[in-house]
Amino acid sequence: MKRLTTADAAKRGFLSALMLTLCLTGAMPAQTVTVRARVEAIGEKKAERKARSGKIPATVVWLTPAPGSDVRLDPPAPSDATKARLVQRNKSFEPHVLVVPAGSMVEFPNHDPFFHNVFSLFEGKRFDLGLYEAGTSRTVRFDLPGISYIFCNIHPEMSAVVITMGTPLYATASADGEVSIANVPNGRYTLHIWSEGMGSENDKPVTREITISEKAASLGAIRVPEVSGQRIAHKNKYGREYDQPTPDNSIYQQH
Repeated sequence: MKRLTTADAAKRGFLSALMLTLCLTGAMPAQTVTVRARVEAIGEKKAERKARSGKIPATVVWLTPAPGSDVRLDPPAPSDATKARLVQRNKSFEPHVLVVPAGSMVEFPNHDPFFHNVFSLFEGKRFDLGLYEAGTSRTVRFDLPGISYIFCNIHPEMSAVVITMGTPLYATASADGEVSIANVPNGRYTLHIWSEGMGSENDKPVTREITISEKAASLGAIRVPEVSGQRIAHKNKYGREYDQPTPDNSIYQQH
């Protein structure tokens, strides 16, 4: 039998003590996997899907621990150091869909040569930035998880979506429809799916319960509605139809 050296004995004693500590504190490292999925537009032809020549609607997928699950997740850190931005340019928001951790600050700079009035009356964050002119900006903290549909009270064609996350396990589908969420601990989750074809009248994401393990790390195909190309139907911030633009109104004039 091989005789243990003092160093070997000390190393073995350290490892035994470490394992005991981990067991007593419940700190055994969780097994994690990369969860993958593929987004497909309903009505997309097989040839288009194979070549990925069809447009994939903006789609966001995220995981939260299922009720009664023993999965514990740390909340994602808010992105305060470098503010996220929804730029107003050419009577549109750039980007159209923005995903941020809860607590993040989002800046709304006006790069158009006329006034804007950005507002949201939906679940994620309710706010009204009022009128502000070209070259100025406003900032909003998105502090609660949820989906915020963003509009301009002057230009009904303008819309954007801010999805605020309370979980670190989320991903936006790539241009070819691929989804990848890394470092997912094994366990039971609620899967949330939001896609731009759903529209603001269906602002709740689609959900279902799933179990993630090394043998079940693929979500397969996620089928989402196609995007019609029409703007999201909505009222102005007062709950009324938009007024027709008045050509001599200074709000609409370029500066």
